[in-house]
Amino acid sequence: MELTQPRTPLPWLMPRWRELTRLMDAGRLPHALLVSGPRGIGKQTLADALIARALCANPGEIACGECHGCRMLAAGYHPDLMRVAPEEGKRMIRIDPVRQVNAFVAQTAQQGGYRVIDIRPAEAMNVAASNALLKSLEEPGASTLFVLQSDMPSHLLPTIRSRCQHWSLPLPDLASCLPWLSERLGGEEEARFWWRASGGLPLQALSMAEPGSRALRQQLHETFDALVRGAEPVAEAARLDRQAIDTILWYGIAWLEDLIRLGLSGDAEGLRNPDLMPLYRQAVKNARVRDWFRLLDYAREQRRLLGEGGNPNPQLVLEAWLVRWAALLRS
Repeated sequence: MELTQPRTPLPWLMPRWRELTRLMDAGRLPHALLVSGPRGIGKQTLADALIARALCANPGEIACGECHGCRMLAAGYHPDLMRVAPEEGKRMIRIDPVRQVNAFVAQTAQQGGYRVIDIRPAEAMNVAASNALLKSLEEPGASTLFVLQSDMPSHLLPTIRSRCQHWSLPLPDLASCLPWLSERLGGEEEARFWWRASGGLPLQALSMAEPGSRALRQQLHETFDALVRGAEPVAEAARLDRQAIDTILWYGIAWLEDLIRLGLSGDAEGLRNPDLMPLYRQAVKNARVRDWFRLLDYAREQRRLLGEGGNPNPQLVLEAWLVRWAALLRS
């Protein structure tokens, strides 16, 4: 008989996983968990493993993968699981899906176990949706489990955060994720480089190592080299893919943090992108650290607006950002 694949957290999350399973087995798992951590740390695998185990009829360390509940989950539908996420093409979770949550938690679990509500990303709920969820969080009923996932828990209403037990996932050390990354990236050298470039986020490292992401990173490197040589920033912005604006800003923020670190300490050991040292040295020579802080603030604000659906014009953001870079690189 073919078995479904059990859901297992990623290796560096296993200590947190064992804490969760101990609580579950002791009957002390809270009714609402807020699982947070930066994008790329793998929190979804932890949440998915917990959801699968909660819905499993015969759980061991992880869900068994073969009971009726596990098979339904693997097939993409379980009557005691409700997932809430932004509609396709949207950034916000509005009130209607949360109203459905309130009706869902009032029902009896069809399989006799947990009713599970999975909300991701939780910070995408608008104010009306968040307020509508409060009633269910306050009066969840027996055997109800809310799992809220968040990249930015500070963006949740305080009333939501206060009704959840917060599980913040720390950045893993290299030793805990190096074997996993090395296996997927073809060796330790590649794994170490991309782990460092990602800021210690293993899934981000894996994504950055993909051919398309490598090409974008190289294109940005060439763009900034061109700006140093006097290229026109608006023309350079036109060559970049405006659909990749979030990733472009992410790279820029990482590079600016490197620049500031180098400018303040002169120490290259802690840099995330040591391969960009020639560019950094030119930039540090031409501009003051406080100027890089201003540009960093601008990049973070634009990325925040994009993430919150503020709808800035991507091409104008790219142009304005590169104009600011060029001004500093040539000052």
